[in-house]
Amino acid sequence: MDSEIKDLLHKQFPSFDEALVERLAEIGTIKSFEEGEEMMRTGQYFRSTMLIVDGLVKLYREGENGGEFFVYYIEPGNACALSMVCASQQKTSELMAKAMTASKAIMVPIDKMDNLMLDHKSWYYFVLETYRARFEEMLTVVDAIAFKAMDERLEFYLINQARTLETTIIKTTHQEIANDLNTSREVISRLLKKMEQNGMISLHRNQIDMAPLLKMCSHAHSL
Repeated sequence: MDSEIKDLLHKQFPSFDEALVERLAEIGTIKSFEEGEEMMRTGQYFRSTMLIVDGLVKLYREGENGGEFFVYYIEPGNACALSMVCASQQKTSELMAKAMTASKAIMVPIDKMDNLMLDHKSWYYFVLETYRARFEEMLTVVDAIAFKAMDERLEFYLINQARTLETTIIKTTHQEIANDLNTSREVISRLLKKMEQNGMISLHRNQIDMAPLLKMCSHAHSL
């Protein structure tokens, strides 16, 4: 197991120095998650922080009425900043996490976090960078909510999904998009149909072909 953890850390976290890799291999464990499996839930206390080494994890917030709101993805080479914050302060999670694909994480016990921060500079800087990156992503979400109309938010959301998943075909339903954007399915269906009429996307059953829109974006960036 130690050698597998070391190999994964070398591959996905190249900024970690060798002493940190050795230490994480001693205290860490590998945990696998199936597609669609809940990895973190609202109100949960953390026993470990997660270093994602394979797959794709979606973080979202659950509303009082049971609705969901997409926050951001965690990809291989990244960690769950929320678990770091909540673990250090003994607070419960205010977000939920789900494996979008079969995923794998290295679980680092929270009772080792203080020593890792003190003993390993590469871990200290990694934690700071994780906080910074997630804060910027949260600002992007806030900006979209505060300053963009729903059609702009939808376009931004779809482009982000395509680029994160590295595909031109997004497999989803109108209801799932509505959940992520905290709106109604009817609104999303109407806006998607309008985008299709404008030649931006092609709609299929539980699929959205993003090729036209991504081509437009690529052309705009090249100008």
